[in-house]
Amino acid sequence: MSHRREFLKFLAASPLISSYSAFAQEVEETLGERLTDPSDVINIFEMEAVASTKIPPAHLGYLNTGVDSDMTLRANREGFTRFQIKPRRLVDVSQTDTSVNILGSEAQSPIFLCPVGSQGAYHAEAELGTARAAAAKGHHMVLSTQSSTAIEDVVQARGGPIWHQLYPTTRWEYTEAILRRAEAAGATSVCLTIDLPGGRNTETQSKLFREDDRVCSTCHTGQSKPIFDGLDMQGVGLNNPALVWNVIGRMKDVTNMNVIIKGIEAPEDAALAVANGADAVWVSNHGGRAVETGRGSIECLPDVVSAVNGRVPVIVDGGFRRGTDIYKALALGADAVGIGRPYCWGLGAFGQAGVERVLDLLNRELLIAMQGSGTPTLESIGPDYVHDAGHRVRRGILGREML
Repeated sequence: MSHRREFLKFLAASPLISSYSAFAQEVEETLGERLTDPSDVINIFEMEAVASTKIPPAHLGYLNTGVDSDMTLRANREGFTRFQIKPRRLVDVSQTDTSVNILGSEAQSPIFLCPVGSQGAYHAEAELGTARAAAAKGHHMVLSTQSSTAIEDVVQARGGPIWHQLYPTTRWEYTEAILRRAEAAGATSVCLTIDLPGGRNTETQSKLFREDDRVCSTCHTGQSKPIFDGLDMQGVGLNNPALVWNVIGRMKDVTNMNVIIKGIEAPEDAALAVANGADAVWVSNHGGRAVETGRGSIECLPDVVSAVNGRVPVIVDGGFRRGTDIYKALALGADAVGIGRPYCWGLGAFGQAGVERVLDLLNRELLIAMQGSGTPTLESIGPDYVHDAGHRVRRGILGREML
C-alpha cells in the first residue's frame, strides 16, 4: 500500500492533472482509495482518482499520456474557458430530448464512446464491459483497431451496430481485409484516423512506465489484436505516411460503410474531406497525443463547422469532462461529442458499472445545462447560446461577426 501511495503522490504532481492540481491532491490521497461504489462518485475527476488506484501505472500512463510536454493535452481542457454559455430564461423546458441520429446510427445521447485501444489493460471486462454499458444507456460506440476484443463479440455485446476506427496499414490489402471484416461484423461506419503519420513522443507514458515494477512480458508477450487475426503483421505499420486524400475514394471502392475522417483540425482539411467524399468529419487531436499544437479541439471546432457548412455531420472529441463542455460543443455546431478517457476511467475503476456511472454523470450535467439555458432539445442549441472571446459564432459562415 505504501508503494501505491507514493505512486499516487507522484501522479498528483504530474502534468496529467496540472489543470486541477489543487483539487487532485485531495482526491488522490483520500477519495481515490475510499470510494468503493460507483454511485458514490460525483464527477469525472473523482472517477479518474478511483481509476488511478486500480489501473497499473504503465497502463495508466498509456491511457493518460499526451505528447512532448502535454501542452495540447492541457489545451484540450483549457480551451473550454474561451467559451461561455449564454442562457435564456422563462422557456418551457419541461419536455427534453437528447436523442440523435448520425448517419443512420441512433442514440439516446449525443455523447459517443470514442475508440480507445487495449481496454483489457484497464479491466478484465475490456471492450465487452464498455459495449454493454453503451447498450444499457443508449449510447453509440466506436471500436478501436487496437481493440483487445474481437469486433464480432463487441457487436454482440452492444446488441446493435457500432462504428469501427481504422488505422491505415502500410499494406493496402490488409486495410481491405480489415474493412471487409468490420463491415461483415456489423459496423455501419469506418472512422479513418489520419493524425499519426509519423508516430508520437509520449513522454508522460514513459515516466509512468518507470513507476511500474511489473515485468511487461508477463501479459504482453505474443499479444496480438483480434482484428489482425490471419494477417502477418510483422514489419507492417499501422500508420501509413504516404496516404493522401484519394484514400477516401479507395475505401469507398472496398466498403459500403460510411467513411468518416477522424483527426481534422484545420478548416481547409475539413473542406478537402467533404470534397473527396467523406460522409462525416471528426475534429480531434487524438486526445492531445498527436502533434503538440497547443490548441484544443474545441478551439478548432468553429472554423471546421464553418468550412463544412452543414454538408456532413461534424463530431468532436478532446478534453470533455463536464456536461457544460458538451453543451458548448453542440452550440458551436457539433452534431455529436466523443469521450475517451472518462469512460475508460470508469471501466478501470468499476468495470461496466463504472462506464455506466460516467455516462449517467455526463448526461445529467448536460440535461441541467440544457434546461438551465432554455434549450429543451439538441436542435434548439445554437450559436446564440455561446460567446467566444467577444465574438458571436455564426454557424455555416466563414469568419465571425463582431458583437
